[in-house]
Amino acid sequence: MPQLMRTSNPALNEQTFRGERAAFGEAMTVQGTVNKTGILLLCAVVTAAWTWNLFLRTHSSEVVAPLVLVGVVGGLIFAIATIFNKTWAPVTAPIYALFEGLVLGSVSAILELRFPGIAIQAVSLTFGTLVCLLVAYRSGLIRVTDKFRLGIVAATGGIAVFYLIEMVLGFFGIHFTAVNGAGPIGIGFSVFVVIIAALNLVLDFDFIESGARAGAPKYMEWYGAFGLLVTLIWLYFEILRLLSKLRSRE
Repeated sequence: MPQLMRTSNPALNEQTFRGERAAFGEAMTVQGTVNKTGILLLCAVVTAAWTWNLFLRTHSSEVVAPLVLVGVVGGLIFAIATIFNKTWAPVTAPIYALFEGLVLGSVSAILELRFPGIAIQAVSLTFGTLVCLLVAYRSGLIRVTDKFRLGIVAATGGIAVFYLIEMVLGFFGIHFTAVNGAGPIGIGFSVFVVIIAALNLVLDFDFIESGARAGAPKYMEWYGAFGLLVTLIWLYFEILRLLSKLRSRE
């Protein structure tokens, strides 16, 4: 598979389009993937709005905590199902979005209660970043070279390993307070992660465009939209985390 198809997104890796060709019927298009992405975002917004209102009515994290757990577990299950069987994407991708919405709404509402206005700031910055990077990519301002891919893939992998180690050590009472705190180190780390998450969007754009050129089958639009949504959700949560650190310093 050409180097062109490489991305750090686990849902959109170099194996994705291997053997995927539209022998019959319509082929994947960029516009079709954009439309499917809009549908998935709508699914996530529906459940996010429900959990958001539920928490703001009760102001109790105990009420939404089970929904967060359901969202995390359900989202993980359907994400894995989508990745391992791409033909299921038209069904599993929307379900994944619905589960993720439970987490998005709950976490956002909890932080909104503590830091008023933080949710709309995070949403605005997420979609503002998406638009800016899309324009930069389409205009050729940002070119996806092999070195660019390698750097983003390596950085994303490093972040994933760090988060995994942090989670495991957390069970033993070991916490990285400097990284998770609102000090210079913590804020610097969050800024770095936000930048890497944002640049993953560029790799996703390039990958989806490559899939359309390769003549992938129509259901791959759903799969491409799913992969893009995974990155957007990661970017949103990292921006939310950064903003919460900045607001806690005030």
